[in-house]
Formats: sequence, C-alpha cells, structure tokens
Amino acid sequence: MLTDNLSTTPLQDSTNRPLNIIFAGTPDFAAQHLQALINSPHNIVAVYCPPDKPAGRGKKILPCATKTLALEHNLIVEQPVNFKDVSDQQKLASYNADIMVVVAYGLLLPEIILKAPRLGCINVHGSLLPKWRGAAPIQRSLEAGDAKTGVTIMQMDKGLDTGEMILTAECEITEQDTSASLYEKLAQLGPQALLDTLAQMATNSYQCQPQNNDLATYAHKLDKSEAELNWQLSAAILQRKIRAYIPWPVSQFTFTEVNANSEKTKEHRIRVWQASVNNEPNNSAAGTIIEVNKKSIVVATSQGSLALEMLQLPGKKALAVSDILNGRADWFKVGNNINGNQ
Repeated sequence: MLTDNLSTTPLQDSTNRPLNIIFAGTPDFAAQHLQALINSPHNIVAVYCPPDKPAGRGKKILPCATKTLALEHNLIVEQPVNFKDVSDQQKLASYNADIMVVVAYGLLLPEIILKAPRLGCINVHGSLLPKWRGAAPIQRSLEAGDAKTGVTIMQMDKGLDTGEMILTAECEITEQDTSASLYEKLAQLGPQALLDTLAQMATNSYQCQPQNNDLATYAHKLDKSEAELNWQLSAAILQRKIRAYIPWPVSQFTFTEVNANSEKTKEHRIRVWQASVNNEPNNSAAGTIIEVNKKSIVVATSQGSLALEMLQLPGKKALAVSDILNGRADWFKVGNNINGNQ
C-alpha cells in the first residue's frame, strides 16, 4: 500500500489538538472508520445515520452497523430522514462541531450543512478521484480492469464527489480480488488516511488540490439486471464482472432443462462465484460447453473461454464444480449450450 499525501506540509502531532467531530455513515465500511475515531484522541459529539429500515430475509427493522457501534460506545445518534427540515439543520449546528466526517452515509447534504462545522465536511471515498465518482466505485474499478484503486479524503462541496482532495491512499488490485476483498482492503486503508487528514486539519497544515474534471468517470449504482452473464462478451470481461459482483448481486446465468424431445421443461438461475480465463481460441459458439473436468466447466465466449469453478444452484450453497457435477453432471455435457439448448 502506498499513501500519497497531497499536502506539501509535514504532518504535525495532533494529539494535543483533538477535534469535535460529527460522524455520518451507514454500513460496516463506515463503522470501521468510526471505530478508528473512537480509538483516537478526537471527540465525537454526534453520530448521524439514516433511519432504521427492514433488512434480511425476515425484513425486520434493524439498525445499521454505524448506529450499532455508536450505541455500544454511548454516543449520541441522530437519524433525520433528510436535512430539508430547518429543525434538523439547527440541531446539527447546535453541536458546534469542528468538522463533519462523512463515510458512505447515503444522504445528500445541502450547502447549509456543508458549511455548518468550522472546518466544513470531509468525505472518505472509495476510489482515486476524479476516477469513479458515485455510488459503486469499488465494483466499477474491478469491472473496468483497473490496476489500482484507493481512498480519497476530500472537502465536500455541492457536487457529487467533486470536492477538492486533501489526501489519497492507494492499493493494488490483484487478479484474485473481488468487491468483497477490495472492500476490506479499503476498509483497512481508509481509517488511517482519515486520521492523517484530521491530524493536518487540526493544525491547519493541509492543502487542497482541485480535481481534474476532464478525467472524471462515474460509478453508476449496481442493478440486478447487470448480473446476467452475456456469453457474447469476452472471457476476460465476464471474469471481471463475476469478481465485481461479489457479494452482490452475484453474476448468474439461466440454465434451461430440456427433455429427450428437446422441449424446455424448467429454468434454473445458477450463480457463479469463481471463474478463470482461458485465452486459447476456439471455434465453438458463445455459450457452448467445450470441456468438463474435475475442477471446472469450460464455456466458450466471443473471445477465449471461461472456466466456471464455483457455482450455486437455486436454494443451495455455493460449491466447487466437482461437487456440483456429482449430482448434476447431466446438466453440463460437452457440446451443450449453457442455457440448455442442445
């Protein structure tokens, strides 16, 4: 991991200059940053989270990870629906915070909130801005085949991830990384970058660097429809999508059973959790199974082939292909189309 400090001024010790901080965040990624602040000399005057909402199969009303952690440490928790209500704006201002730290909060902040703390609001964003502004930077960086990513600490403004950058920290993206593993990398990288930024801001020893808007890309929010594998794409693109969509929405294909008369009988949604690329050319139509062995089911694509190594059948847990073939070898025969057409 490489930390690229955008400030040209050396860091100073902020242990005698604690800041009064409002923290705003939602998922576990945010909670890990909150934990770093709890362990620091800084004073957390309030924690902001979205209102509780249904989660899980039972759709029970549950607190988010950030709220759970805040309550464990007896921190004040605020949960406004938004900041359009003047009373919510006045409430936040009443905390007289030096700074507001925002990490995966999920609510847009109006200008009156951005200007309320003495030092404004800063955000921890999971990309190397200006690349991958928006909701799904981790997934889009994997999908695009980027060699590296990281976190950017920026001063927030009215735009979407357009604020001036204070500090960045980089990490490599490996061929084995999924969104889940990259998420954990950034969750380890981000908290220290945040503390380093606060150390600079506490002593007014920081500089901001404007983003180059000409280099900006946008990380659109993931949609379930993107999970359907299109075998007309290359094996390399499909493999990146599989890695990018773990743990959600998980890449999948629809397998159609056919009977002896080539009549369709039943469709099954099969999720793909692991696959590797074979760049050797083949003459088979995209979607055709060209090899079945103990470790994989190899499927032709428009360019190269994709070796499916871990699958999840409907209602079952994810299993290695060797286990899948023990019970469903008849579904995956060489020459068959992956969608069930002979």
